[in-house]
Amino acid sequence: MSINLNDDQKMIQETATKIAQKELAPKAAQRDIEGTFPKDGLQKLAEAGFLSMTVPKPMGGSGADNFSFVLATEAIARACPSTALVFITHNIVARALAVAGNDEQKGRFLPAMIAGDRLGAFAATEPNSGSFPFAIATKATPNGDEYAVNGTKIFITGAEEAEVYLVVLRLDKAKAPPELSALFIEKEAPGFTFGKKEDCMGLRAASDGELIFQDCRVPKANLLGEENGYLAVMPKFAGLAMVGAAAISLGIAQAAVDAAVEHAKTREVAGQPIGQHQGVQYLIAETSTSLAAARALTYSAACQLDGPQPPSPLPLYMAKLHATEMAIEVAHKALQVHGGTGYSRELPLERYYRDARGLTLHFTPSEMLKSMLGRMIMGMPPF
Repeated sequence: MSINLNDDQKMIQETATKIAQKELAPKAAQRDIEGTFPKDGLQKLAEAGFLSMTVPKPMGGSGADNFSFVLATEAIARACPSTALVFITHNIVARALAVAGNDEQKGRFLPAMIAGDRLGAFAATEPNSGSFPFAIATKATPNGDEYAVNGTKIFITGAEEAEVYLVVLRLDKAKAPPELSALFIEKEAPGFTFGKKEDCMGLRAASDGELIFQDCRVPKANLLGEENGYLAVMPKFAGLAMVGAAAISLGIAQAAVDAAVEHAKTREVAGQPIGQHQGVQYLIAETSTSLAAARALTYSAACQLDGPQPPSPLPLYMAKLHATEMAIEVAHKALQVHGGTGYSRELPLERYYRDARGLTLHFTPSEMLKSMLGRMIMGMPPF
C-alpha cells in the first residue's frame, strides 16, 4: 500500500531497517536453532534510540508516535521476529512508566531502560488464568513499607534476561475480580526466582519463561498508579501490545512474500520460471493482497492511537486478530510456492510459519479477541 510518511517516520523506518538487516537478520536462523537471546541486537537498537521510542523527549526518550513504533516493529520483525517481540514488551513497560509512573519511579527506572542497560518485561499470564485478567491470582500482601508477593507467571517474554518487571496482580484486600494492581518488581528482589524456560515452537529467541514469587519483598513505592487502579491506567499503554503483535505479523508476512516472489522468478522447471504458471501466480496475488489489507488495518489502528480522541479498542483488536491470522496464511502459501525446499530448515519459510503461529497466542489469543469484539460490537462489555 502507498502511504505518505513524514520525514521523522521515514528516518525511523529506514534506520530500523538498516539495523535489522545488518545486525539481526544474519543471526536470526542460528538464534532460532539455539534459542539464544538477542542481547547484542537489542543493544544496537538502544544505541539508535529505539528502546525509548515510547518515552517522551522531556523524560529522555525519543518521543516517537505510535505509527512510527509500528513501522520500526515491522522492520525489525522482517529480520528477526523474536527480537521484535522483546522490543515490544520492553517498550510497553517503558510507556507504562512514562504515562502512569510517578516522578521517583521514572527517575529510578527510565534512564537505564532507555540506555538498554535494563530491559523491561510485562508479566500478566498465569497457569490458571491464561489471558483472562480477572482470574489473576498472584497476590500482594501489605507488610510495613513493602508488599509480600506470592504467585507464578508463565510464558513471560525475556523472563531471565529482563531487569524490571511490570507484574499484574491483586492486593489481598481486593474484593472484586476487576480490582487489579501492578508493581514494578526488580530482578534482584528477595523471594523472586525463575522456573522453567519454555522450549517454544517459534519465537524461540524471545526466551519465554516462568517467574516465581515466594514472599517476594517489593517496596510499596513500586506500585504503578493507585491500589486496585491497574485497569484505569492500562488503556494508556496496552494498545502497544495489539498494534505491536500486528506489526510483527506484517514483518513476517512481508519476508515470506519477498521470498516467494524471488523464488517464483528464479526457480526454473523444464526451462521455465515457475512464476509463469497460473497456480503460482494465484499464490503470489493472494498473499500480497492479504498482506496489504492487514497493513492498512494495522496502520489505521496505530494512527488512531496518535489521534486527539481517546482510542477505541475495536480497531486495535481487529488489527491484532486479522494480522496475526493473516501471517500464518501467508507463510503457509509462501512455503507452498517453494515446494519441498520450503519445508526444509535450510530455508527460513518454516521458521516464518512457526513464528507467525505464536502471535495468535501472545497478547490475547484469537478466540478471546473474537469473543471480545463480538460482545463489544453488540454493546456488551468485553468480559
